[in-house]
Amino acid sequence: MVKLKNLRSNFQFKRLLNQKKIHTEYFSVYFGKNLSKENNKKLNISFVIKKKTGNSVVRNKIKRRLREAVRKDLKNKKIININYSYIIIGKSKTFTEKYSIISDELNKTFLKIKQMNI
Repeated sequence: MVKLKNLRSNFQFKRLLNQKKIHTEYFSVYFGKNLSKENNKKLNISFVIKKKTGNSVVRNKIKRRLREAVRKDLKNKKIININYSYIIIGKSKTFTEKYSIISDELNKTFLKIKQMNI
């Protein structure tokens, strides 16, 4: 089973923010090739919510929804490439929308990423 690992260093964030990106109405995904080859069973991914989105309850709920959608995709469909690092920036509309719609949108986004990198 693949585990989720957060990006830690400022260097990793800045490098990914200058790479490829896909925007949707619920979130934005920044992605790039993973520099370290040692983590073959861990997915480098971070979930970021801007502070102006809402209070901590709202921000944490958005993170939980996005994180669970990624876990579900990793477990069932193997769409997400673990050789890449990802930053997912959630938007405020994610809080009010149904989980199934967010999960489907995330699924479509990772399919686009997979097609772009083939």
